[in-house]
Amino acid sequence: MGEEKNTFHFSYSAEQQKEIEKIRQKYIPREESGMEQLRRLDASASKPGTIVSVTAGIIGALLLGVGMCCTMVWADMLFVPGIIIGVLGIGLLASAPVLYTRITKKRREKLAPEIIRLTDELSRRQ
Repeated sequence: MGEEKNTFHFSYSAEQQKEIEKIRQKYIPREESGMEQLRRLDASASKPGTIVSVTAGIIGALLLGVGMCCTMVWADMLFVPGIIIGVLGIGLLASAPVLYTRITKKRREKLAPEIIRLTDELSRRQ
């Protein structure tokens, strides 16, 4: 008589399961958690101020460089305009931190109620 073997074979691959889960995560609608939302709001408070102040700093540095170039290279005809351009560049450079502070402060005041609500909600959960 022939013996019948009833066997079950199962192979598990951790790498394959990781890949399956990674692909699956791409297609599941993702909900933003409270902590992620809080981080996003906090970052959005300083981003506009950073963009404006960096732009002002770059333009100010370029104006300062153009002014110095005018006074040193073309001193005979562009000395006075070079000084004026350089002083404008210095003024713009000096205003960059002030712009950052003011814009960020206004943005934080605008976002404060939402951030406080989220922090209170997250504090109660723990």
